[in-house]
Amino acid sequence: MRKVHSVKVGSCTLDGKKIYIQSMLNIPAEDIEGSVKQAMELEAAGCEIVRAAIPNMEAVRLIPAIKEKINIPLVADIHFDYRLAIAAAEAGIDKIRINPGNIGSMDKVKAVVKACKERNIPIRIGVNGGSLEKDLLEQYGRPVPEALVESAMRHVRILEQCDFEDIVISLKSSDVPTMINAYRLLAEQCSYPLHLGVTEAGTQRMGIIKSAVGIGSLLCDGIGETIRVSLTDDPVNEIYAAKDILKAIGKGSGVRIVSCPTCGRTKIDLISLAKQVEEATRDIDKDITVAVMGCVVNGIGESGNADIGIAGGDGCAVLFAKGQRIRKVDESEALSALLAEIDKL
Repeated sequence: MRKVHSVKVGSCTLDGKKIYIQSMLNIPAEDIEGSVKQAMELEAAGCEIVRAAIPNMEAVRLIPAIKEKINIPLVADIHFDYRLAIAAAEAGIDKIRINPGNIGSMDKVKAVVKACKERNIPIRIGVNGGSLEKDLLEQYGRPVPEALVESAMRHVRILEQCDFEDIVISLKSSDVPTMINAYRLLAEQCSYPLHLGVTEAGTQRMGIIKSAVGIGSLLCDGIGETIRVSLTDDPVNEIYAAKDILKAIGKGSGVRIVSCPTCGRTKIDLISLAKQVEEATRDIDKDITVAVMGCVVNGIGESGNADIGIAGGDGCAVLFAKGQRIRKVDESEALSALLAEIDKL
């Protein structure tokens, strides 16, 4: 079990005991109303830490406007300009994402650290395979895991020289094996909390697959305190994907769907039914397993441990719980009957 240096981000404690789901606003920073609305939507979907880009001083107005309407920590994403970091700290931000080595002289770094220390604001060092330092690219030839880790540790040492240890680190790459190996290597070298993600993962279909492989592999290794599924899509879908990854590895709560791939024995429209069940139970906060199976022959037996389930027949379906039959219903009543049984649990 990896020992994690505890860091507080607003009301969240990153210490290895809980995995927090993150996302980022994709509304133009000047659209205050739209950004606030999206932040509220993300919190309602289950986001636990939300990040916003702060590209200029005008965008600092986002911080109090968003924090007034949400109850989860807000992170400022800042590049190069140390003054934006200080302004964000003064505006009440909960965490700052900035790379100390990219903001100029040590005096500027110390000014940011001072602003954060006074307010107990942590700093996330965010290394990205697409923006490594030139000397590291020359040394390693390309953004290999060792180069990502060396870059991160450079930034860490800058903060440690300022006697600052409220640090979170991310090592993102669009290449899944590189991302996995970089985090594994970093986890051996430091105890700071790690924020996991596959950057530029793509649109919903491929982005979820790449994120599930990368994030899921590391979480199964016991590596990672916060996660973000980066999608070229509505960020609310990032939250649902992150929840599903956590459920798949046994670290998330909510309804877990078990369904068979169907075969020649299937006599009902199971594919449609399974999709409807998945959608209808998405926001149900019950730690249960729901089975949607194609036939009674194998369905109840194969899903005997499910808390509740339904198995198809010829134009009908059988409801069951923990392997025991409850009753038979017509195919047209399958969804409503199953949801009614879920409500009873």
